[in-house]
Amino acid sequence: MATVASARPRPAALAGDDGPLHGPGVGEFLAAAPFLALSTWDSAGGSDTSPRGDQPAVARILDGRTLVIADRKGNKRADTLHNLMHDDRLSFAALVPGRSGVLHVRGRAAITDDAALLATMALRGMPPHLALVIDVEHAEVSGSDAVARARLWSPGTHLDRDTAPDVVAIAGAHLAGESAAAGRLVKAIKVIPGMSRLLRRAMNRAYRSWLGKEGYEDIEPGGHEPAAGGLPERPVRVVEVRRETPSTVTLVLADAGPTPGSFDFQPGQFFTLIADIDGRPVRRAYSASSAPGSPCLEVTVKHIDGGQFSGHVHHDLRAGDRIAVRGPSGSFHAGPHPLVLVAAGSGVTPMMSMVRTRLADRAEGGRIDLLYSSRRAEDIIFASELSRLERENPGRLSVTHVLAERDGRLGAEGVRRWLDHLVPDDRTNYYLCGPEPLMEVVHAVLTEFGVPGDRVHRERYISAANGGRAATVPQRMTVERDGRPLGTVVVDPGQTLLDAGLAAGLPMPYSCTVGSCGDCMVRLRDGDVAQNEPNCLTPLRRAAGYVLACVGSPLSKVTLDITEPGPECL
Repeated sequence: MATVASARPRPAALAGDDGPLHGPGVGEFLAAAPFLALSTWDSAGGSDTSPRGDQPAVARILDGRTLVIADRKGNKRADTLHNLMHDDRLSFAALVPGRSGVLHVRGRAAITDDAALLATMALRGMPPHLALVIDVEHAEVSGSDAVARARLWSPGTHLDRDTAPDVVAIAGAHLAGESAAAGRLVKAIKVIPGMSRLLRRAMNRAYRSWLGKEGYEDIEPGGHEPAAGGLPERPVRVVEVRRETPSTVTLVLADAGPTPGSFDFQPGQFFTLIADIDGRPVRRAYSASSAPGSPCLEVTVKHIDGGQFSGHVHHDLRAGDRIAVRGPSGSFHAGPHPLVLVAAGSGVTPMMSMVRTRLADRAEGGRIDLLYSSRRAEDIIFASELSRLERENPGRLSVTHVLAERDGRLGAEGVRRWLDHLVPDDRTNYYLCGPEPLMEVVHAVLTEFGVPGDRVHRERYISAANGGRAATVPQRMTVERDGRPLGTVVVDPGQTLLDAGLAAGLPMPYSCTVGSCGDCMVRLRDGDVAQNEPNCLTPLRRAAGYVLACVGSPLSKVTLDITEPGPECL
């Protein structure tokens, strides 16, 4: 066995030291990585890849160019060691739970039994019998589509332990395949009541004993339960993709769970849709356009140029496909009062839910007046249904269309003329949904007309643009609730606080995922966060130290408190 004299422990590398292990995020990644897959090559050109794991981390940095990996006695195979005696090339890929990134390392390795070095890696006084000392030529943390698509750290994708194959049954089948006598013995044992359970306990006891001899402690077979987290998602099946306009479709969704039920919500509320797109869970919020209480939920999606989710809905989703929904959410919903609705473009979708709900109740006599602005006639969403409902409900529904191509852009004067023809009473509530500049104009006109602010309701559709600052290296995020730590994860460049937390199974609050609703608002206890703008944070919320996890990225190590915001943020 080769001994590497130069592999004795060296002092920690100085801050100015050069070397591939000082690359962005490499040292931090290695300090948190309990697992890697290691590849070596034999003299014939073949390769072997085998797993390595250790506590608290699988590899340790000696200096900016040198790593050491303990080789403990549990693995009875020596393929890696045998290969390195003929070819010292080595590479590995390391993983950290909760992160979609992968650390790729390549270099040259030697085997050492240097007692002084091995003693530094002892567990409960028991050193490994050998170690690999690696002269690192390249080390880089990069994103991995394979890890992202596999959703390794998402609790919702993990196998239910009760459905996992029984290890005793597997061992029995293996023995039975080796010889007929062993097969008969296994069958005889299995018919004895309780014997499988006793065998499993014996195997678990032996497993713990073997690990204990290597210095490990507090090991439970089968690992541990994933961190409690993730918010409930309701699986749904696409029943129909219905074309509304050349750029708009309605998804008709039915419950795909084991006990299908109706979709209950307040007319005007929205749902967050979750779909796997290119292997990653993507979330977007859309208002329900159907009436509540139905076995099917309808959401209407306008195609946005370059929009990842809307493009998936328009081009890829088909009847029979499965996605998930979360919700309902939002405080934009109508009560029993008379309604004045102003919408533009796809802002009519929550209004349609209000209209359908109100007109379905013949006992409800409240009137609805809708002012709806579209670019052209062919862009009017729900055009035929609105026309039909207006004909069938005279005196209850009035729809006024403004077409920018025909009438010019809707402005303050047009809103005033329309409002002059209405006869509202002191119970009428006003609901606005559409592009922010137009909604500002409408709100200003309503203020001129003396409409109290508490009777004007606005749904804000914000598409947050890039804020200009972004992290270039991974940053550590600690999540707390009421001062109690819930978990620590690393946020990779390009990830939001919300995505990293959800990927690690932490109970992050969220709803719309685009900075519009404020449900993902968390208090920043420590660190610096960049947020895409514009978003729904008010000056009061910012002053109180709150950030939006769905559009926030860490610029340093951060600590977040996900305790529900107090009254100072209302």
